[in-house]
Amino acid sequence: MKKYVSEIIGTFVLVFVGTAAVTIGKADVLGIGLAFGLAVTIMAYSVGAISGGHFNPAVTLGMWINKRISGADAIYYVISQFIGAVLASGMVKYFLSAMGASTSNLGQTDFAKISAFPALVTETLVTFLFVLVILLVTSKKYGNANFAGLIIGLTLAFMIIASLNLTGGSLNPARSFGPAILVGGSALSHYWVYVVAPLLGAAIAAFVAKAMGSEE
Repeated sequence: MKKYVSEIIGTFVLVFVGTAAVTIGKADVLGIGLAFGLAVTIMAYSVGAISGGHFNPAVTLGMWINKRISGADAIYYVISQFIGAVLASGMVKYFLSAMGASTSNLGQTDFAKISAFPALVTETLVTFLFVLVILLVTSKKYGNANFAGLIIGLTLAFMIIASLNLTGGSLNPARSFGPAILVGGSALSHYWVYVVAPLLGAAIAAFVAKAMGSEE
C-alpha cells in the first residue's frame, strides 16, 4: 500500500506544481519545463525511494515490459497516478477559483497549432526519449543511483521545453487526464493522443533499452 500512496503523492506534486506554474504562476516555457522537471526530481529523491518513482503510466508500462514491475503492481500504480493527477487538478481549480480567476485553463494539454498526426509523432518521440533515459539510468548495468533522479528530472524538463508549443509537452497520460476531465472541451476530445502516443513511445523505449543491454 505504501508504494501506491507514494505514486499518488508523487503524481500529485508533479501535476500540481507543473500546472500551477502554468496557471497561477504564469511561468514562461523555461519555467514550466523546470517546474515539472524539478517536481519529478524532488519526488524521486523522497517518495520515489518507496515506489521507484514512476508518477507516469508510460514509465510504468516501460518498467512492466522490461519485467521490473509485476502486472498487478503496474495496474495499481496506474490507478494511483490517475488519482494523484485528478486531485492535483482539483486543487489548482480550487485555488484559481479562490483568486477569482478563470478555471477554464487548468494547464491542460492540447495541440492548437498542429494536427493530430504531428501531435502524435511529437508525444511519441519525446516520451520515447524520456523513458529510454529512465530505463538506462536506473538499470543495474548503466545506472547511477546517486544522480538518477536529477537526470530524469532534467530530461523531463528539456523534453517539455522542446514540445510545449506543439502539444503542451505531456509525456504522461495521467498528467493530461487530470486537467482534461475537469475542463472538457478539446482537451478531453483530443485526450486519446496523450494516451496512445506516450504509451507507444514508452513501449518502443523499453525494447530499445533492452536491446542496448539495460536488463542484463
